[in-house]
Amino acid sequence: MNAESAKAWELSLPQAFLLLATNDTDGEPVVSQPVLQAGVAGAVLAELDLYGAIELQGKHVRDTGSGTAPGFQQQLEVIRHKSRPHTPKRWVSMLESRAEVHRLYEDMAGKGVVKHVGEKHLGIFRTTRYPEQNHAPKAALLKEIEDGLRGGIPEPRSTALIGLLYVTGLLEKLLPDADRSRARGIADGHWPSHAVADELRMIRLAEAEAAT
Repeated sequence: MNAESAKAWELSLPQAFLLLATNDTDGEPVVSQPVLQAGVAGAVLAELDLYGAIELQGKHVRDTGSGTAPGFQQQLEVIRHKSRPHTPKRWVSMLESRAEVHRLYEDMAGKGVVKHVGEKHLGIFRTTRYPEQNHAPKAALLKEIEDGLRGGIPEPRSTALIGLLYVTGLLEKLLPDADRSRARGIADGHWPSHAVADELRMIRLAEAEAAT
């Protein structure tokens, strides 16, 4: 991994996913809020899994009793102290949060990766966007993803990102020529990505029923 890639991986996995899900220029997400929040929730689970703080045992996510979770201790405590275990899909649903998306954006703004741009409408309403300020982290992330799709076994974080990008439909937006068959195989073998796919499927079904 080169120096630029190392800098990119200083971002947490949820931050990396969010950065890739944001338009460089206007700072708006390139997917809908439900998809964005589900993807971030899945990335939180993937981050906790990579740190060894949680694991999939059978059909349920369980606290391992070890491992740390820098930046995501609150979510780990929720999992740790829940009275009964839940499925990965259920945890994605429970961890979805617009406030968490905002927190991650603000953390990246503090690192100089994106910039906080606030806009007032009619002097009352306020919208916030996060256009890119430093392209190096995103460029390095895209390179790592491309390398991971070319062959061999991707690094754990690359595996997680590829899976999450595939199930949220972001991979084809970012890398139209990417090997989708390989990406699908990676996503199928990555339980947090599989959980996000299940959650998005349920969201689409609910939306379809509401429209009828």
